[in-house]
Amino acid sequence: MNSPHSSGISVPPSPHPLAPYGWDDHWAAAFAPHAERGLVPGRVVRVDRGRCDVVTADGVVHADTAFVTPHDPLRVVCTGDWAAVDADGSPRYVRTCLPRRTALVRSTSSKRSEGQILAANVDHAVVALSLAAELDLGRIERFLALAWESGAQPVVALTKADLVTDPAVRAHLVGDVVESAPGVPVVTVSAHQGLGVEELAAVLGRGTAVLLGASGAGKSTLTNALAGEDVMDVQSIRDVDGKGRHTTTTRNLLTLPGGGVLIDTPGLRGVGLWDAGHGVGQVFSEIEDIARECRFQDCVHEAEPGCAVLAAVADGALPVRRLDSYRKLVRENQWIVAKSDARVRADVRQDWKRKQAVGRAAGRAKRGRF
Repeated sequence: MNSPHSSGISVPPSPHPLAPYGWDDHWAAAFAPHAERGLVPGRVVRVDRGRCDVVTADGVVHADTAFVTPHDPLRVVCTGDWAAVDADGSPRYVRTCLPRRTALVRSTSSKRSEGQILAANVDHAVVALSLAAELDLGRIERFLALAWESGAQPVVALTKADLVTDPAVRAHLVGDVVESAPGVPVVTVSAHQGLGVEELAAVLGRGTAVLLGASGAGKSTLTNALAGEDVMDVQSIRDVDGKGRHTTTTRNLLTLPGGGVLIDTPGLRGVGLWDAGHGVGQVFSEIEDIARECRFQDCVHEAEPGCAVLAAVADGALPVRRLDSYRKLVRENQWIVAKSDARVRADVRQDWKRKQAVGRAAGRAKRGRF
């Protein structure tokens, strides 16, 4: 019998065993120097107290991260990293991680100027919000700034839609979110009814997604729906306020049946920004567009003459809530950046002095004194 090669039929190469986890030519090229050292590639699917689970071509291995746990908290091994791991041995070690394409970072709650990396190498950041709870639009904007800054494409998943039985109320809530998330896909989901699950899965079908949200947002239930099986524990909804109880305690990476990879994360109580100036600008892109028409390039939209942003608020084109939220996140981001950058601290002080001078001048003008 003739072989396929002798008959002139080309046989496509077998896909790499790590292809379902996102392995591609980019990662293969980046890993080549480590392969020469006898190391094997793998993707970190879980991290817990200095050890991690890494999926390799031969399956999941447990590895120690001692060799790559630096003083910089943004360079610790994280779920989603691509790692170079010992081919054998006991224990096995992660020797290094490949440079990240994207990284989702928030500021820590400590008084030190530190960032905390939540997930690495993600293409979509899914912000899960429960329609059954009161929507905090400012919190949504904060999550989206975090997502945009990471380099990933944000997606909003409005969960527990089945608990909002009035279509008019549901439409109103969705409309508020859409207005607060320019340029971001918003998908209404009910994991129990299957509503929106296929639509969301189609968005996430390529690449890696991370699932973000507060405790009780329905992330674990949504993860199970996307995975097509119960891969995450889910607790019942409280009768008192309709919120779920938080069950996820680590960041876990899993493949989805329709393609793509999903990282589920624990509920986030705080969503502090970490040098997210670009992300804030993306969330409030309409304000940034209007600001180009301001008389002064350094206008801060407080009381300056010729401020196009304030004019847009006055004529109703821009909601006051959006401007207030924008100012809050800009100030917060400046503060966190200034904590670790002396030059920025000086710029912030100068800006504050200028604002004080503008305020004093406005006060004198009102009193008729110049």
